[in-house]
Amino acid sequence: MIEILSRNEIFQVLTAEEAASLAELLQEERPQAGEVVFRQGERRRRLILVQSGAVRVSERAGAGEQVLVTYHAGHFLGEAALLDDSPHSTTAVAAVDCVLLTLERDTLLRFLEGRPALAARLLGQVARVVFGRMKRGLRGGAGQYRTGATRLEHDLLGEREVPRDAYYGVQTLRALENFDITGIPLHHFPSFIRALAMVKKAAAQANTRLGLLPEDLSRAIQLACDEIVDGQFHNQFVVDMIQGGAGTSTNMNANEVIANRALEILGEEMGTYGRLHPNDHVNLSQSTNDAYPTAIHLAMLLSVQPLVTEMEELVDALREKARAFTRVIKMGRTQLQDAVPMTLGQEFAAWAQSVEEDIDRLKENTRLFLEINLGGTAIGTGICADPAYPREAVKALRRVSGFEFTLAKDLVEASSDTGSLLIFSGILRRIAVKISKVCNDLRLLSSGPRCGFGEINLPARQPGSSIMPGKVNPVIPEVVNQVAFQVIGQDLTVTMAAEAGQLELNVMEPVIVFNLFQSMGMLERGFRTLRRFCVEGITANEERCRSLVDNSIGVVTALLPWIGYSAATQVARRALETGIPVREIVLEMDLLSPAELEDILQPERMVAPVRLSLDRGERRESGA
Repeated sequence: MIEILSRNEIFQVLTAEEAASLAELLQEERPQAGEVVFRQGERRRRLILVQSGAVRVSERAGAGEQVLVTYHAGHFLGEAALLDDSPHSTTAVAAVDCVLLTLERDTLLRFLEGRPALAARLLGQVARVVFGRMKRGLRGGAGQYRTGATRLEHDLLGEREVPRDAYYGVQTLRALENFDITGIPLHHFPSFIRALAMVKKAAAQANTRLGLLPEDLSRAIQLACDEIVDGQFHNQFVVDMIQGGAGTSTNMNANEVIANRALEILGEEMGTYGRLHPNDHVNLSQSTNDAYPTAIHLAMLLSVQPLVTEMEELVDALREKARAFTRVIKMGRTQLQDAVPMTLGQEFAAWAQSVEEDIDRLKENTRLFLEINLGGTAIGTGICADPAYPREAVKALRRVSGFEFTLAKDLVEASSDTGSLLIFSGILRRIAVKISKVCNDLRLLSSGPRCGFGEINLPARQPGSSIMPGKVNPVIPEVVNQVAFQVIGQDLTVTMAAEAGQLELNVMEPVIVFNLFQSMGMLERGFRTLRRFCVEGITANEERCRSLVDNSIGVVTALLPWIGYSAATQVARRALETGIPVREIVLEMDLLSPAELEDILQPERMVAPVRLSLDRGERRESGA
């Protein structure tokens, strides 16, 4: 425990004797995977040192949770508890079985009683650590570098001052100034940051294996990449998602952050690139034109699962409603006209099947992302890379990511091809179109409450009018409709950008990836919103559904095998002209007996196939 304390930046101000005394106050905890370590909103009460395992920290984001960072052995969290007992702003959960060492706030304060010098030294160090983490957590921006201490960096265009504490460098700074376009930086999409770090780690492994990168530099680069994959330093990825240069600014943002963090690990000052350089070492054997598209493919694979999960949960919710509404008879409709009877359960089951088919298509098409051009460098010819590098880099990326990547057959073709992104965007458009159709149906079937279809009730989410008392609108299907419209428009952007590439590179990839991320995120949140705030709370107006069936001429279709088309047409015409129910007209025309009619119009006969026989022809001829 003394050794653990001595390695921790908070306790480096302690003497060996003080560390030994404090070590006796540490308590061991062994939370199992999934167990909450502390919860958002709870009072801070202890510092937590991770001895083994991993702790995942997340915060509430809308209807779900957003993972911020994962702490591994040697890391610590909850340090602000040593200063005050303010509520936690995040939730920590054991990602796997863990061994944690904890120091209670009250225990530390008792330990410091009568030791004012030690208290000032230790609590001052805690405050510095907390402030440092807060400062690193601030969102980066082009204007922030003008205040505070700076360091001098240079590139092709000359020298510039960069914020001294920034992990990004001069090329990222220029991109910040040049591309204030969407206001949405790279770190808005954590999976993209993690993918970039995985690609850089794989490149470092491959270069070391080929004897091109020294072991100590490779180890520092890989450790920096691991920290980024775990969720750290994401706020340093500050470049706008839409940028000129075919993604060069994104690639250099990653190279500079990784290089500067690796320099820290090596005990060097950030921005002193003599020992480890963003281009010469982090970007070794790479070009933006192979590292960036590879990271895009990996990011798509990392991002799609949350959408799949939400779609699967909506399918489950729809199927649950289908089971609940199995015996609710209603009229089916085509062209918004009465068709034939069905159950409300069949309608919900059909929607569930529709979404389920889209899940299959989504999974099928993500496999296209497993083909990458890593090692092709600038245009696919592999210039500035060892001949063995592409094979080694792809093998390393398989290990790092867990995905079975393969090298493209023709790297020149793959360097300019955005076909997999185009197909994927088309699948997202298909999902949007089909779920929008479901929302249209929900709005129709719930219309009313007195003057519409009124077959189902959607949960009331908010008052519907500032002037009409009592009005409640179908706001959840409405908002998902709008999500669909946005995704459809984003697909058009992807289509135009895919078409706009020239010769050996498509420079429009930034706008492609931005729109794909936007579409996936909006669909994920849209599906969750539709399930939680609408589908799960839907109820049926069973009597209304049945009365519409009884008063509809559509039930005459069920009589066709017994009375024939001509007689059925006569019945339908008379029902339309007089408003008399079909049942009464059939009995009045003596086409069927009451018992026969009751048997034929049983719900199970009207909503599913039934076995027919030739003897029905006699009845049909006499009825005609």
